[in-house]
Amino acid sequence: MNRRLLSHLFVGLALSASSLLALPVSAADEAPDVLIKRLSTDVLDSIKADKTIQSGDVSQIVVLVDNKIMPNVNFPRMTASAVGPAWRQATPEQKKRLQDEFKILLVRTYAGALTQVSDQVIVVKPLRAAAEDKEVVVRTEVKGRGDPIQLDYKLEKTPGEGAGWKIYNLNVLGVWLVETYRSQFAQEINAKGLNGLITTLVDRNKANASAKKG
Repeated sequence: MNRRLLSHLFVGLALSASSLLALPVSAADEAPDVLIKRLSTDVLDSIKADKTIQSGDVSQIVVLVDNKIMPNVNFPRMTASAVGPAWRQATPEQKKRLQDEFKILLVRTYAGALTQVSDQVIVVKPLRAAAEDKEVVVRTEVKGRGDPIQLDYKLEKTPGEGAGWKIYNLNVLGVWLVETYRSQFAQEINAKGLNGLITTLVDRNKANASAKKG
């Protein structure tokens, strides 16, 4: 799997959410495909208007992720799925560290992808789901320069009145983000255990940070 394809995964994640301030009170009542369309447009506009993000400023990208992306993603579920069966044996501290390092990995590895946003638009395909469905797949295309990018989202209806939909996986050109990392993480866990995976993620994040400074 090449770096260009992986970078699209993070662009997809960035295009999947919006600012909390931009969320209307009725957001929980939105259909998932309508939600994805609105959030994608909001985030595209935010990136295009922020020259520091376009220049690859990691600190600003972290702010973007924390304020606009994470509130709309079930990141604990995403991390648990990426870690796989070993997640059930993880201590609360290990789970926290895995979530923290996994988020940093996504942010730092794919920070450069956000600088590529220019004239893209999102086309949302008709939703095939029943009204009572609690999990759905929203299929979209990112259109701009070059060939359209297939970008699909898995969302779940979170429990509780007014909770709305949250993203827990995404697919770019036929490749699901969670499954991609699960295969990588499984090798580390089998060889070194959960603490070994955490150490590997910490080391990779430090290397990415050093490469950015360089």
